[in-house]
Amino acid sequence: RISRQSQGKGNAIEQGIADTFVGLGITMEDVRDVSLLLKLDLVHAEIGDLIPLCAEIVKISKPMLVVGNKFDETPEALRTKLAAQNVAFASAASELALRNAVAANVIQYLPGDEQFKIANEATLSPAQKAGLAKIAEVMKQCKGTGVQQAINRAVFGLLDMIVVYPVEDENHYCNKQGDVLPDAFLMRRGSTPHDLAYQVHTDIGKGFLYAVDARTKMRIKENHELKDGDIIKIVSAAK
Repeated sequence: RISRQSQGKGNAIEQGIADTFVGLGITMEDVRDVSLLLKLDLVHAEIGDLIPLCAEIVKISKPMLVVGNKFDETPEALRTKLAAQNVAFASAASELALRNAVAANVIQYLPGDEQFKIANEATLSPAQKAGLAKIAEVMKQCKGTGVQQAINRAVFGLLDMIVVYPVEDENHYCNKQGDVLPDAFLMRRGSTPHDLAYQVHTDIGKGFLYAVDARTKMRIKENHELKDGDIIKIVSAAK
């Protein structure tokens, strides 16, 4: 049916399939890339051919990371089996307990840290000491609680994002209020200073003139590919 409709409209069948799944954010390029990967003739494809087609389209357009929670309660044999399937491990309960302890000024900890530091051990009850000791053992095995690590793996691995810091003062890495590195933007790898300008504000993007690499103090072109950790000043005609 999609093939007939596409031919009737004069469109490629890849576009017809993409239009069917437009609500899922699947593009014609996704369909084309997968059909080439599978060496599939979409016009003459059978039902059996469409199952791997759909599976690959989902894999490309909707990358997923499976996270195994309750890492500390999982048998080692099962962890080994899941690790072979690229499953990430975490202990959400440990992460929550640590954040609550930080809020109560009991420990010093930032999400993603492999260890925490007890503020004043003399103030802890035996139960609190035992609980923190158990969490410390979990973190030793998982190099943290695994929660932030899983997020980082999804964002920087699966989605291939980078972090870029826009600033107004390239000498002090700050904005007009003096806040150092006030903003951080997640950008797709391959993004340019012009893309960053639009992320900051549409008017900034429309009025884009050039950008400055705050580290080197050198002017960079609008099509320069940004790198992870870049600190960029955007110069725009817009105020």
